[in-house]
Amino acid sequence: MTSALEVSTPDELEQIKAVCLDIDDTLLDNERSSRRGLAALTGNDASWPVWRRTTEEHYARFVAGETDFDTMCRERLRAFFAAFGERLSEAEVVAREQVRMSAMQRAWKLFDDAAPCLEWLRASGLRVAVISNAPGPYQRKKIASVGLADVFDELVLSGEFGVAKPDRRIFAAACSALGLRPEEVAHVGDRLDQDALGATHAGMHGVWLNRRDTARRSVAETPPEGVSTITGLDELPELLVCDLPAASLRGASPRGACPGSELLRSAG
Repeated sequence: MTSALEVSTPDELEQIKAVCLDIDDTLLDNERSSRRGLAALTGNDASWPVWRRTTEEHYARFVAGETDFDTMCRERLRAFFAAFGERLSEAEVVAREQVRMSAMQRAWKLFDDAAPCLEWLRASGLRVAVISNAPGPYQRKKIASVGLADVFDELVLSGEFGVAKPDRRIFAAACSALGLRPEEVAHVGDRLDQDALGATHAGMHGVWLNRRDTARRSVAETPPEGVSTITGLDELPELLVCDLPAASLRGASPRGACPGSELLRSAG
C-alpha cells in the first residue's frame, strides 16, 4: 500500500500553497473531551444538550471580546448548574471548573483522520497553519498535548491576535504570516459560519468540514456556492488536488477523473 509520504504531487496542487485548519472539532475531538469533562461533574453526559447551549451563549461573549476565557468558563459553569436550580458560591464554581477542566484535558485526542491528513499536507510541500478562536496559552498547551507542537508553520490564535473568526482580519493575518495571497490558501474548519464563510469572505478557499453529515444527508446548514464541503479530513487531499484547482485552472480534470485520486485514497 502506498503511504502518504509516497504520494506524488500533481502540478495542479501548486495553485494551493498552504492550508489553514481550525483545531477544536476539526483536528481534535473537542466534543468527546467536553463530554468527559461534563461527566466528571455530573456522573454522566446526559445533560450535554444543556451544556452545549450554555457553551454557545457564553463562548460567543468570549469570541466577541466581552469577557476573558477564565471568566467565561466560570460563568458558563455557574449558569449550567443554575439551569437545574443549583446556586453555587464562587469557591464551588472554581473547584468544579478545575475538576471539569482536568478531566477534559486528560481526554484530549485527535480524530483518527487528523494525523494522516497533516502528514500528507506536509509531504506534499504545502505550508500548514492554524486559525483558532481560543486563548493563546490554552490552545498552545492543547496542541502540544496531542503531539502537534512542531507541525504548524504558523499559529494564529484569537486570544493573541485580538480578533476572532469570522472577522476577515484574522484570516488576512494568517495569509500575511505565511507570505501568501488569500487565493493561494485554503482554510478548513467545522463551523460553516466562522470557518468556511469567514475564509471565503476573506478571499481564501473556504472548506466546511461537516463531520455530522457523514451519510451526506441534507442538513439545515447549506453551504453557498464557492464553499467546499467534506465530511472527513481523508477527503481533503482529493479536494485540494482536484476540485479547488478546477475552479482556477482551465481544463482541469473533473473529480471522478482526478489524476492520482486512487493513490490519495490508498494513502489515507
